[in-house]
Amino acid sequence: MALDRKTPNDLNAFWMPFTANRQFKKAPRMFVGAKDMHYTTAEGRQVLDGTAGLWCCNAGHCRPKISEAIAKQAAELDYAPAFQMGHPAAFELANRIIDIAPEGMEHVFFTNSGSESVETALKLAIAYHRARGEGARTRLIGRERGYHGVNFGGISVGGIVTNRKMFGSLLNGVDHLPHTHLPGQNAFSKGQPEHGATLADELERIVALHGAETIAAVIVEPMAGSTGVLLPPKGYLEKLRAITKKHGILLIFDEVITGYGRLGAPFAAQHYGVTPDLMTTAKGLTNGVIPMGAVLTSAEVHDAFMQGPEHMIELFHGYTYSGNPVAAAAGLATLETYKEEGLFERAAELAPYWQEALHSLKGTRHVIDIRNEGLIGAVELEPIAGEPTKRAFSAFLKAYEKGILIRTTGDIIAMSPPLIIEKTHIDTL
Repeated sequence: MALDRKTPNDLNAFWMPFTANRQFKKAPRMFVGAKDMHYTTAEGRQVLDGTAGLWCCNAGHCRPKISEAIAKQAAELDYAPAFQMGHPAAFELANRIIDIAPEGMEHVFFTNSGSESVETALKLAIAYHRARGEGARTRLIGRERGYHGVNFGGISVGGIVTNRKMFGSLLNGVDHLPHTHLPGQNAFSKGQPEHGATLADELERIVALHGAETIAAVIVEPMAGSTGVLLPPKGYLEKLRAITKKHGILLIFDEVITGYGRLGAPFAAQHYGVTPDLMTTAKGLTNGVIPMGAVLTSAEVHDAFMQGPEHMIELFHGYTYSGNPVAAAAGLATLETYKEEGLFERAAELAPYWQEALHSLKGTRHVIDIRNEGLIGAVELEPIAGEPTKRAFSAFLKAYEKGILIRTTGDIIAMSPPLIIEKTHIDTL
């Protein structure tokens, strides 16, 4: 039953995530409805969604096919255990995901979020090497400014300082590649920047330092979103793939943001023409409606576990809600919506218009860089001296007052609208 009042009478109990709680609770911003490209506020105002919720509502809001599928599934089979039991929708969804995945991805392990997908992929990588008799390969390599969720594995391989510094020493045996942000050389690039492919060569230095025989996997976002939209320089991902192959190291792409059409292809791996060994996904898988994630693996990774007696459990890992029936129904309806409406192709077609609209802001006050790829864009602002993040947060508040939802990280404005966006909406943003 929906809440029958627009503003709760007490905001104290809910400790909000990634939020300035005290500021918010003094002047709350409440959404009470949504449809297609817009949210409705408690005051009845329409707010244009410039962020697809949190990078997740790729098909827009309250889409009938998805809502109806959830209701139908909940009435027929609300829950089924995933341990030693199954239900048809989970198997069908896995098949549908593989149908649109890069060639070589053949298996799907279901989770409940991007953070859980990352934890799963990291565990799979270490266990894979152990299953093959290379148990010394336990080291994980992430990247500075990387975001891989908020669980201990994810923040250990991640490289956003504020997400790490409060939580102790984190996982042992983790190292980091340098980030790819080179504003002095690549400012105001349209799409992939020209300079920086050689940054991938730092992986050779890390291999020489630790020994390839100790390294299980390298994990990167093919396009880093949460840190402020950092694009891979031309040739960078190809170099990473070549170096990891050379040394027998697994390559993991974190596609929680880039998956399901954001760059105009089903996955960034296809957009950039580089296929990893594992891919983490979530968000757009169910259009953000029901929590669900998925890790895609190659046959080589999967088959390494399929040894020994058939009655034995091959992988001691999983979640109570892995492949949840209602989530699986939402995922199937979401993939059908993407296909029927050609939303991945639509994103690719709109990308040039989106790019030119973003870059029209070059030269405006305080704008020091603009970056874009597919239907993602970032406008980086000059920080206020001594008050980092304040300029972008002020822009966020002003945008909300004017009926626009944007997202900020540091002093960077990030935008990633639903793929159903029209050119008039782009103009408004």
